[in-house]
Amino acid sequence: MQCPKCGSTVQVDDCFCEECGTPLIAVSESTQGCSKCGAGPEAMDADGFCSNCGFRRQTRQDDRLEVVRSPNLALITDRGLKHHRNEDYVACAQVDDRNAYILVVCDGVSSSSSPDIAAKTAAQSACRVLTTAVETVNLRSRQEVMKLAIAEAMTSVCAIPYTKTMDADPPSTTIVAALVVDRTATIGWLGDSRAYWISPNGSRQLTRDDSWLSDVVLSGEITESEARKSPQAHAITRWLGVDAVNVEPSVVNFDIPGFGHLLLCTDGLWNYVPAMSQIDDLLKSHADAVTVARKLVEFALRCGGHDNISVAVLSL
Repeated sequence: MQCPKCGSTVQVDDCFCEECGTPLIAVSESTQGCSKCGAGPEAMDADGFCSNCGFRRQTRQDDRLEVVRSPNLALITDRGLKHHRNEDYVACAQVDDRNAYILVVCDGVSSSSSPDIAAKTAAQSACRVLTTAVETVNLRSRQEVMKLAIAEAMTSVCAIPYTKTMDADPPSTTIVAALVVDRTATIGWLGDSRAYWISPNGSRQLTRDDSWLSDVVLSGEITESEARKSPQAHAITRWLGVDAVNVEPSVVNFDIPGFGHLLLCTDGLWNYVPAMSQIDDLLKSHADAVTVARKLVEFALRCGGHDNISVAVLSL
């Protein structure tokens, strides 16, 4: 569907065009057609499937999900303004008697089958393994625990049923997870979802993207500005899924130096803040986790919200 004034793509439930501000006709949920191809209500069957393109109209409960475990641990995932569904997912846990926190963020690969299910399955599986390890005091090697958690997430994603087609790869997702115990964060990832440490005393990116862009820039083949112009700029090189080749996650330990925020996020946020200084500027006057998380998501929405947006914030 397109805006009648500027021609930009809009969704059936949009009240106005995000590009030019033109008011749009509101359509009630009961008479809504397909939000992917724009077919009318008559194309939707009793189970919510579109007879024109096969897309199933999703319930909107996962369009925006906020999880607040405590004043210093909050997670938000938001559909954004352009996608027809939310294909990100977040999960967390807090184990008070161990002074431990667990954060997981996953970004389903849009070109794959059921990316939303892949992201949710991976996030929940990894969170469950990490929580069990903390509760059973099985933390002799936190890096090994992180690898086990991501391996379980891989197993869970590979078990998702799917029908092989020419148009979609098997269910796939990125993952970034953090296990924080006594101010030491163990972070593991596959793909381009990121972890940052944001602090008045110095901020840094803690992960390195598993992506074509990152690889060619690191190798010195071309500059980052040149790589960003390539159609492969957003191609990931590692992920969770049955078709993944390199499934060994990267894992790092980070000793938290003082006050600040541990941030995990998908590219729906970090694409809008390529420089660390921009993230620092956004968070100058905000201390509690939920305020930080909401501010970051709203910033991405104001920038256009072209992708799903997920953030997990631990304020320490």
